[in-house]
Amino acid sequence: MTTLFISDLHLEEARPDITRAFLGFLDSHTANARELYILGDFFEAWIGDDEHTPLQDQVAEALSTVSDRGTRVFLMHGNRDFLIGDDFCARAGAELLEDPTVVDLYGTPTLLMHGDSLCTADVEYQKFRTSMRNREWQQTFLQRTLAERQTVARQLRELSMAKNKGKQESIMDVTPEEVVRVMETFRVQRLIHGHTHRPAVHQLEANGSPAERIVLGDWGDHIWWVEAQAGQQPQLKKAPLS
Repeated sequence: MTTLFISDLHLEEARPDITRAFLGFLDSHTANARELYILGDFFEAWIGDDEHTPLQDQVAEALSTVSDRGTRVFLMHGNRDFLIGDDFCARAGAELLEDPTVVDLYGTPTLLMHGDSLCTADVEYQKFRTSMRNREWQQTFLQRTLAERQTVARQLRELSMAKNKGKQESIMDVTPEEVVRVMETFRVQRLIHGHTHRPAVHQLEANGSPAERIVLGDWGDHIWWVEAQAGQQPQLKKAPLS
């Protein structure tokens, strides 16, 4: 049995190739999977569970099939899809996972995060993140019509892209000191996250001992996943998108 981790697929109608790759991944990799963890930014945007697009319905059905076969499916919010709620998870047969969460990965406590909260050098983004995660703001936003929410989501996406163009690359990466602080807070030696689109396995020190940080890649050009099995180190893997 294996445990699988993916992140940052950014599923959207404009990229049917990513959707096909995801559906193919489910067919080829989840038959013997004990658990599938999706660590945020699963969708490029999410404006509420009451929106039912063909893409969303197709993905929910595919995940539900995986869940019905016996694989537990977990979803974590990202910075693009933090409004995914219980209704979608029920349709998809998935469980919503808090960010951060520690899981027992074959005997090793492993911290799971989306990763955006680790980018503390980007002060402007962290302020935005706090605002968007505010429960009152979310409830007010979800009371708007679908058309209004679609407009706001498009505007926020355009604003984010414009601001990111002017930022230094280092600002949009994780802050090393924050990584160590969080790992020591949760007393773990392994962290798996996404968000930065910089797939790699980093060796570091936390809690006075060797530790590792595994970063998942986005699915823009390749499929990236982490595969874990009992008695083995988790492996960061990639394959062509198509």
